Amino acid sequence: MINDPLGDMLTRIRNAQMRHKNRVTTPASKLRERVLDVLAEEGYIRGYARVDYDSGKSEFEIELKYFDGEPVIKDIKRVSTPGRRVYSSVKELPTVANGLGVAILSTPKGVMSDSRARNENVGGEILCNVF
Repeated sequence: MINDPLGDMLTRIRNAQMRHKNRVTTPASKLRERVLDVLAEEGYIRGYARVDYDSGKSEFEIELKYFDGEPVIKDIKRVSTPGRRVYSSVKELPTVANGLGVAILSTPKGVMSDSRARNENVGGEILCNVF
């Protein structure tokens, strides 16, 4: 049993990029799918596909992105954990790597990047930081 499914997915991505893998799989869930949507929208991954098995289980196959042999994702870190939730208002949203990175938030309007949250004037739980 995994206590932190999102943290598990981020660790799988981090480990696969250290080994220069092209693809990595992770169990499917709605939260993971929304985070992957933001990562793809911001250009940190090439994309992902849902794979359904006969046993009723589903997985996401994530296609990682590299530039000149180096991973596009330099650092991906979980901020809010099950043991320590981190929330932020729209006025106090952090900037990641002086604006070069992205904070992914879970808001009442859905999972989105920090820049989109500022545009929609909404705060929420800071799920992870990506740079």
